[in-house]
Amino acid sequence: MTDDAVPELRASDADRERVAEVLRDAVAEGRLDMEEFEERLEATYKARTYGELTPITADLPAAGVVPPPVNMVKEPVESGSWAGRIVGGEGSSTAAVAIMSGFQRKGRWTVPKRFTAVAFWGGGEIDLREANFADREVEINCIAIMGGAQIIVPPGVEVVVRGIGIMGGFDHSQEGVPGDPGAPRVIVTGFAFWGGVGVERKLPRAERQRLKEERRRQKLEGGSPTKELYGSHHDALSGLHDAHREAMEEHREAMRRRHEERRERHEERRERHRERRERRHRDWD
Repeated sequence: MTDDAVPELRASDADRERVAEVLRDAVAEGRLDMEEFEERLEATYKARTYGELTPITADLPAAGVVPPPVNMVKEPVESGSWAGRIVGGEGSSTAAVAIMSGFQRKGRWTVPKRFTAVAFWGGGEIDLREANFADREVEINCIAIMGGAQIIVPPGVEVVVRGIGIMGGFDHSQEGVPGDPGAPRVIVTGFAFWGGVGVERKLPRAERQRLKEERRRQKLEGGSPTKELYGSHHDALSGLHDAHREAMEEHREAMRRRHEERRERHEERRERHRERRERRHRDWD
């Protein structure tokens, strides 16, 4: 078969998915805007041959180099093993602090063996969905004082919670979920005083986006009208805003309880003073 005949070969679903992955990386890096991304993505899923796929990514780099846009040689599908995400080393960030403010750790970062987060009258988000791990077992130590932190883990990661709460708490809802073979274990420790540390499990953004695109592709193939994708860029910060709002709600509730306790103590002191005064009057009589 000649090279001229290759572009006329029929493309498979896996070929189209490889091109879609290059487009997702390009929009994440700012090489494409959302309008260009949607146009190229639609062309990708409509493409039937290599010749139709090749121009879609002709002007986009991949992983810092410029390889052929579409690999014409069939390669084994990646197994998805966790081994590639346990990278060793010291971690790209070891601590985060929010004092009457907020913090985020998200995207492609390396979680160290021990990460410390401090939230004082503030909130933070620690997103592990796209992170690498310095070790098979990592510890996230959270200190939440009148504040909060939200930890997001991907499916397959085992979670163990050992934090202590005083007029606050740690979320244990994700404990007991078995981890995937070879997946890291995340141990959540620390101290919450009038604050809270939440743990939730979510699909990675790329996987959620892939599912949306798959649904859209099915609609296109079925002849359904195309709909708009992606609502608002505000979603990127919604996790931080939610964590901070929850922390502030917990703080207001704690302050309300404190005010109520003070009022009750004040009433008790008034009652004791009244009783002493009445006893003195009786003694004088």
